[in-house]
Amino acid sequence: MAEPNSDARPPVSGMGGVGSGSTPSWETEDKPTTARLVLADGTVFEGYGVGATGAAAGEVCFNTAMTGYQEVLTDPSYAGQIITFTFPHIGNVGTNDEDIETSNLQAKAGVVGCILKADITDPSNYRSSQHLDAWLKTQGIIGISGLDTRALTNLIRENGMPNGVIAYAEDGVFDIEALTTQAKAFPGLEGMELARDVTTAEPYQWDETSWSWGDGYGRLAKAKYKVVALDFGAKRNILRLLADQGCAVTVMPSTSTAEDVLAQNPDGIFLANGPGDPAATGEYALPEIKKLVDSGKPIFGICLGHQLLGRALGATTKKMHQGHHGANHPVKDFTTSKVEITSMNHGFAVEAGSLPDGVTETHKSLFDSSNAGLEADGGRIFSVQHHPEASPGPQDSHYLFARFVERMAEAKG
Repeated sequence: MAEPNSDARPPVSGMGGVGSGSTPSWETEDKPTTARLVLADGTVFEGYGVGATGAAAGEVCFNTAMTGYQEVLTDPSYAGQIITFTFPHIGNVGTNDEDIETSNLQAKAGVVGCILKADITDPSNYRSSQHLDAWLKTQGIIGISGLDTRALTNLIRENGMPNGVIAYAEDGVFDIEALTTQAKAFPGLEGMELARDVTTAEPYQWDETSWSWGDGYGRLAKAKYKVVALDFGAKRNILRLLADQGCAVTVMPSTSTAEDVLAQNPDGIFLANGPGDPAATGEYALPEIKKLVDSGKPIFGICLGHQLLGRALGATTKKMHQGHHGANHPVKDFTTSKVEITSMNHGFAVEAGSLPDGVTETHKSLFDSSNAGLEADGGRIFSVQHHPEASPGPQDSHYLFARFVERMAEAKG
């Protein structure tokens, strides 16, 4: 049955009194709502549609970052997810063509939708070239504003990341029963292989370096090392920081064989971030990663690359309750005895207790003690769960790219 729009805006259903999806007090009270977030358990949030119209299913998570919403929305690791921004003011600096993080522009935006507390305001930043609302439309991302993000975040923290459907209809008419059925039918990210959806189709070369004030992005002048990056959903700023270290990077599809990689005669191998369940991606990637481990080449992994490397070395991974998504996560580096504030985005984790002999835990989350890093073979092979490229986020972990170069220098003698 279609649900007619109502100025009365009934409270959220199925929440047990947790909160309501009514309009914030600063909004016009008689403004009709045009968007819904419908969870698989029947919970319904109301709000105002932004971005693209339509309906899409995904896993609902929350991100606590205060900056970098465009980088978050273009991170391929978010494929299949609906992002709830806990910071209320999203869109203030607009969007531009420089802050896109996906390295595969041919792939559709991995993010299913975004959830905002406040309405999007007009941008106020000299780098802005497009309003966030207009940009979301061009990316095909469905958004909803005016939603009680605190209530939704509390729900996720208590019950875990739910499956849901985000829907925007300009006439404000929704078939809630059909949307609930669609949410229930979404299989969830556990067991889902998504790297193939975001990886590059063909190998390509990368030489762009980091952005600097007044100059923008630069180009690598002289390469000292050759790196092959296996693209499970690589972010641009990771590739830039490799180039900053003098690395000429060849980006290759996630389905590349070890023979394809080693034919490039790289000094080192990088395993990129990406979306989905590492167990599912590992069905085709692990045999090749094990061969790369045996090749004697230095290997560095981030995010999904860390999880895949852990599994290739004999560890197991697990689905997390609420995941880690934000730019304020404290991590202890046991190799330096320092605590870093890091950027994280993952819903799966390597189980620290499953690390076999010869594989050492190097980093640990200080929020929940989950594994955040490992190394093997005297440090020739290492990886981290967090995002040291800091896009968005703090730059505490930039040293890891220099560490990778050190490993390559040692291997070259």
